[in-house]
Amino acid sequence: MESPLREESAPCAGRLCMFCDGLPLHPGLFPVCPPTAILYRPSSYRKWMDGWNFLLLNYLPLERAVWDSFLKKQRELYAQFLEEIIIQPGIAKADLGLSREDVTLHDHPLNPNPDSRWKSYFKDNEILLQIDKDVRRLCPDISFFQSATEHPCKLILDPRNDYETLRSRVEQTSLKAQTVNRNRRGVTNVSPPARVHGPNPSSAYEVLPPGSEAHWEVVERVLFVYAKLNPGIAYVQGMNEIVGPLYYTFATDPNRDWKEHAEADTFFCFTNLMSENRDNFIQTLDDSHCGITYRMESVYSTLKEKDGELYHKLQEQNIKPQYFTFRWLTLLLSQEFLLPDVIRIWDTLFSNQDRFDFLILVCCAMLILIRDQLLCGDFTANMRLLQDYPIADVHTILRRATELQDGT
Repeated sequence: MESPLREESAPCAGRLCMFCDGLPLHPGLFPVCPPTAILYRPSSYRKWMDGWNFLLLNYLPLERAVWDSFLKKQRELYAQFLEEIIIQPGIAKADLGLSREDVTLHDHPLNPNPDSRWKSYFKDNEILLQIDKDVRRLCPDISFFQSATEHPCKLILDPRNDYETLRSRVEQTSLKAQTVNRNRRGVTNVSPPARVHGPNPSSAYEVLPPGSEAHWEVVERVLFVYAKLNPGIAYVQGMNEIVGPLYYTFATDPNRDWKEHAEADTFFCFTNLMSENRDNFIQTLDDSHCGITYRMESVYSTLKEKDGELYHKLQEQNIKPQYFTFRWLTLLLSQEFLLPDVIRIWDTLFSNQDRFDFLILVCCAMLILIRDQLLCGDFTANMRLLQDYPIADVHTILRRATELQDGT
């Protein structure tokens, strides 16, 4: 196992599948691969070697010798994004706000012209408010995202930059997040009932003192920058559930250097992952071959092949795949399990060359593992099972999915 990890070139995609079942603990290997690769950390030891965020999400080049220079360049590029998207517009808005030169005969808050700076500002605020609402409730079962980061962004918090921050934009605006109409069809049920109401409602979050910021604020910034750089999709509710585990993996790494640059590295890994998964978030593509409807139907067509009896039972009860697989597929199962288990699933998922096809098999495995309950239950009971999946042992699910993939 050590040999491919110590080669001058990182393992190619075909060989990265060797990591899907993890590695024995071997500290000597850690410096070879970037931290946060395959991360699964039980309470007393690290069983899985770091690597998927960088290698499996195609962030780093294969040649190890250029990793340092590549990462330096990417992190500087992200700092440039922050400067251009958040700081400079914030400075301009703050200055104009004082002089009121932003209100002119030709450009004012009521100007319907799509090129109006005011119209763009209000549209950005709508997106920002939806992001803010979503990231504040990330993983309510743990306190991580509400706690202060050890490495707040120095560029954003530099006292020499007198500008309108994202935090102040959220606090000052009178727009409501409910007005945002970027929700996907069916996404109103994106969070299962058991997890919607966390122990720390967003209204109860304490405002951190100047010079510090919470982890959720970092995630908010990542999503806002992504939305600005990708106006075709911008932000869609649910993206926060995908970026959350990525950021958590970087931000909790034992290596201080990786933790310090968690924001930039998360942004690029999230961007790479969304380049493969973004069609699930674009409603106009729903009924295309690459859309979410096709993928949801693929779960049932695969189930029909693997377990015809269970498939016909769900059909008889008119339990359509969109009732539960929409959330499973778009959010990569991030809402069905606790965060450590989500990360374990992603270890295997991202190490598979056909990761999204394997996700279909994981969904089928989840159904087959509760087939007895589903075959005995009525519509109401079965919907409860599917909306709040009962099995917590993800290793059993992944093992069954692998068996389905192997045809057993």
